[in-house]
Amino acid sequence: MMRTVDRLLVQAPAAAVFEAASDVERWPALLSHYRRVRMLERRPGGGLVEMAAWRPFGPLRYPTWWVSEMRIEPDTRSVYYRHVRGITTGMDVVWRMEPSGPGTDVSIVHEWDGPPWPVIRRAASEWIIGPVFVHGIASRTLAGIARHVEARQRGTGPVDPRA
Repeated sequence: MMRTVDRLLVQAPAAAVFEAASDVERWPALLSHYRRVRMLERRPGGGLVEMAAWRPFGPLRYPTWWVSEMRIEPDTRSVYYRHVRGITTGMDVVWRMEPSGPGTDVSIVHEWDGPPWPVIRRAASEWIIGPVFVHGIASRTLAGIARHVEARQRGTGPVDPRA
């Protein structure tokens, strides 16, 4: 099973981080690698969301796309995703935001059995898709959310999403 963990201590209260992390429709304005985010179906506490992002490779950008069932849990400051369309169908993702002193410990965990490619399933997910694409996008997303909420805490936000 492929498992990636991205973690960052954000210098902002958990409520502020949770608000930015769960407001996915704003991500393209905050995060330069997100091409679009659309709610395909709204439900109480989440819905069906389409996301499209770029995975940069130096001067080149590779387009990625997926659709997820999203569930927002304010009481635990968690956001859950289950990928239901795209190459990563079946992937489970959880964002957790835990207070840590004056800041917030944020983690993003992705777990997935891999694509339906019999012979190369495990190698593709564990050697390429997980570390190169999933971690590549998740680490940029987490860093961008952190920059945004930290700048707002300092009273200097919004920030340039391309910084």
